[in-house]
Amino acid sequence: MHSASFRSGLIAIVGRPNVGKSTLLNRIVGGKISITSRKPQTTRYRITGILTQDDTQFIFADTPGFQEQHNSALNQALNRCVVQSLQGVDAALLVIDGMQFSEAERRVLKLMTDCPKLLVINKIDKLSDKRQLLPFIKNIFSEHDFEAIVPISAKKNLQLDLLLQALRELLPENSPIFPADEITDCNERFLAAELVREKVFRLLGEEVPYAVSVMIDDFVLEHDLRRIRASIIVDKPGQKAIIIGTKGQKLKTIASQARQEMEKLFGSKVFLTVWVKVKRGWANDRLTLKKLGYE
Repeated sequence: MHSASFRSGLIAIVGRPNVGKSTLLNRIVGGKISITSRKPQTTRYRITGILTQDDTQFIFADTPGFQEQHNSALNQALNRCVVQSLQGVDAALLVIDGMQFSEAERRVLKLMTDCPKLLVINKIDKLSDKRQLLPFIKNIFSEHDFEAIVPISAKKNLQLDLLLQALRELLPENSPIFPADEITDCNERFLAAELVREKVFRLLGEEVPYAVSVMIDDFVLEHDLRRIRASIIVDKPGQKAIIIGTKGQKLKTIASQARQEMEKLFGSKVFLTVWVKVKRGWANDRLTLKKLGYE
């Protein structure tokens, strides 16, 4: 039984690419449910993370980074995901990288019209002079309608408790929506694809451009063993060669590291095979985007 003062609600996490939204979500829920890398827009889906405390259930929606530089069908779909994720939420977090509050942030802020808003100043561990924070916060408060402004470091786990306290005040009195031990509503098939994609991004750096995705072709649970067959989708034959690497070593490393992450997340042995497939122009092919879950 929960007390009458129990609160629960949906919170959208929004911001420009690479400000640390996914790192923040993973740190809060205590598990790796949203992939991270230094590449912009690593997150391409709305990822739900759940944290249940004694008196509160926080349900977070991590979203792709909102950007207006590229106009492919994929990027249009990602921006729509951000807009849709802000509909019907109880609160929204606008995450910024240090004290970078530019016109890009103001454009994102215009999307956040129908809910209480918190500004999260991330990566404060990297600020050389933290005395600059107070005047920066005062200036933001004078210009924008935020319920609170909370400086944090998601990577260093600094002041996340203060962020949760501020968020709790914005959530309605409500019963929990998910079981207390759940940290996400994403299924294992989806999480497996994301972990493979993360390793491609992390291990290949700038060698392979943004247009890479992953499709799970087969996912079979046999007692305590998961047999997974995944395909990495690329745009050009040259990208396929780069991912495979000399004598297949790069692809083996991608598969090995992804398998280890899956075993940690799923709590069981995983048998993973990974292939690379070329599909030219997939990021502008709405049928392929639909199959990959972007549309």
